[in-house]
Parts: sequence; C-alpha cells; structure tokens
Amino acid sequence: MRVLGLDLGARRIGTALSDTDGKIAFPHGAIERRNRKKDLESLQQLIRDEGVGHIVVGLPIHMNGRVGPEAQSARTFAQVLGEATGIPVDMLDERWTTQEAERALRESAPTRGRSRRREQGRRERVDALAAALILRTFLELRTPETGER
Repeated sequence: MRVLGLDLGARRIGTALSDTDGKIAFPHGAIERRNRKKDLESLQQLIRDEGVGHIVVGLPIHMNGRVGPEAQSARTFAQVLGEATGIPVDMLDERWTTQEAERALRESAPTRGRSRRREQGRRERVDALAAALILRTFLELRTPETGER
C-alpha cells in the first residue's frame, strides 16, 4: 500500500509518495492551490492514479509549540480529505521540514541567476521535498509489525 505525504502551503501542496511497501518516501511534485474543491479533485485523482491507501499531512506547529491558524486549517483540510476519499489521514508535526528541504536543495545544486521560471521550479521542488521529509518521518515512526504509529 502506498502512502501519500502532503505539505500544505498557501500557494502549493507539496506531494510525496512511498514505494508500494510503504517504506521509502519519494518527492512527487506540487499541486498549485486554487480552491478547496479543485485541490481535493487534484488529490483524489493522484490517489486513484497511484493506488494510495493512507495519507499523512504535515501539521505546521510554531517553533514554541503554539498551534496557530495554519495548523487549524491543516487539520480541517485533513479531515475533509479523509471524508472525501475514505482513506485514513494522519497528521505529523512538520516544524523543520521546509527549512531542511531548502538546505538540502542548496547543498545539492549551486545557486545560479534565478529567472522567474527557475525560481518557481525551485519552490515546487522545495514543497515536494518537504512532503517527502514529512512522509519519511511518518514511515519511520510506524510500528514495523503493524504499520501503525
């Protein structure tokens, strides 16, 4: 069973998929946000196409542990997504994922002159990598025998 990892942002949803054994996380891409209905339709299509059986959504908690409006929005979106798909949805603290993704990309590719198009591609890679980090952490925390957290 494949697991889908999501990094919810204001402009994009970063996506990552596990292998069919649910052990390894791979960045998949980013979905441009439009509105909740279109976002759900795009995710439902991805879920059908990739045979996803479980979803994990990053929970954006502030560094001091405070839960802000972004976290509440993520919780609401996760609940609606679970209801729309009938697939179990978990949430995972994502405090460091975007910073870790940006650092990893900086280290892997030198920064050159950035055109608007190149910058857009970089942001999409950061979002997908952040989703993969959320998914990787989720997969590592699951109990090996049962597959549950």
